[in-house]
Amino acid sequence: QVQLVESGGGLVQAGGSLRLSCVVSGTIARINAMGWYRQAPEKQRELVATITPVGRTKYTDSVQGRFTISRDNAKNTVYLQMNGLKPEDTAVYYCNAVITTNGVSVTNYWGQGTQVTVSS
Repeated sequence: QVQLVESGGGLVQAGGSLRLSCVVSGTIARINAMGWYRQAPEKQRELVATITPVGRTKYTDSVQGRFTISRDNAKNTVYLQMNGLKPEDTAVYYCNAVITTNGVSVTNYWGQGTQVTVSS
């Protein structure tokens, strides 16, 4: 059984910062790509940022230069540092991890989501 548990969401004023964390636990052979997605009300879930096991990152254009994704492989944890937050960043943020559980099976796992609200 694999679990992804997020933390760090909350309410912040525009221009402020938040740091999201996501810890992966369970029977894990290998954590491949990890990432953060978000879903605003009445909108589709969208990719925010991804990171490979060796630290290669990719960001959606709207957060480039403001958000930083990182990971600690020893702690099975991925982070999202969000600076210069804007009201349009308000959404539920979901952690994602592509995990090999037994050397053969590769599965996409999701966290339960954490709310980020940015007031103007």
